[in-house]
Amino acid sequence: MSVTVRVPAKVNVQLAVGAARADGFHDLANVFLAVGLYDEVTVTPADGLRVTCEGPDAAQVPLDRTNLAARAAVALAGRYGRTPDVHLHIAKDIPVAGGMAGGSADGAGALLACEALWDTGATRGELLDICAELGSDVPFSLVGGAALGTGRGEKLTALEVGGTFHWVFAMAGRGLSTPSVFREFDRLTAGRDVPEPVASEVLLDALAAGDPDALAATVSNDLQPAALSLFPELADTLAAGRDAGALAALVSGSGPTTAFLVRDPGSAGTVADALRASGTCRTVRVATAPAAGATVV
Repeated sequence: MSVTVRVPAKVNVQLAVGAARADGFHDLANVFLAVGLYDEVTVTPADGLRVTCEGPDAAQVPLDRTNLAARAAVALAGRYGRTPDVHLHIAKDIPVAGGMAGGSADGAGALLACEALWDTGATRGELLDICAELGSDVPFSLVGGAALGTGRGEKLTALEVGGTFHWVFAMAGRGLSTPSVFREFDRLTAGRDVPEPVASEVLLDALAAGDPDALAATVSNDLQPAALSLFPELADTLAAGRDAGALAALVSGSGPTTAFLVRDPGSAGTVADALRASGTCRTVRVATAPAAGATVV
């Protein structure tokens, strides 16, 4: 017997970042949008805990207990008095270290798959509590759709989305670690007054209306200057997408994946072709949003 869960990537259409807290985290106003790029996590009973991975960049995925999928299995097992004797297999299609919550997706996928396999009876609230313990983006990977994340991003409020948004994503030739990008944010903002992070009402209205032009005018990412400081070549990728007609171009989360909002499928194809020809990125993907959260398949 095995259980497979499909779980989506995310893009942050707004990422407002506050000053570092005493615990080292930052308060956020994080508007998540789940997009149709997916990892699949399959859980099978085994003699012990084991992790395997296939797909693009699989060699970069840790296969020990530091993997968020393994940590999710251990956390759920510990809460319900079980041993985490499972084989976790990750079929990876979300970029690794790309700012699209691929690791968080695997954690949420493994948690839901183990719950289904073991039939623990855990409530949705209990699963979300475990997700929040695992990491700031993991709760949204479970929920999907669109949501405002506050606190360090783990406190979610569902948001209305009035239509389908079309995106093009350009994957960079190397990754960026989220902690290093936050450290660079702290360095760049040292000595400055960092405002409290607040969600943009205009942006939330654009999401609710399903209006890509209005959304494009309001997307923002406070981590983008830090990502560009650590990875200056991303500016060339952003420029290539804008020149090809993207409505908006931004770094996705902590990067280095760059995200381009476009008006329709035809525009997505045009921008994707231009990015592939630009020589500024490794691969290009097209996807729509919103997408469903972690789902047993």
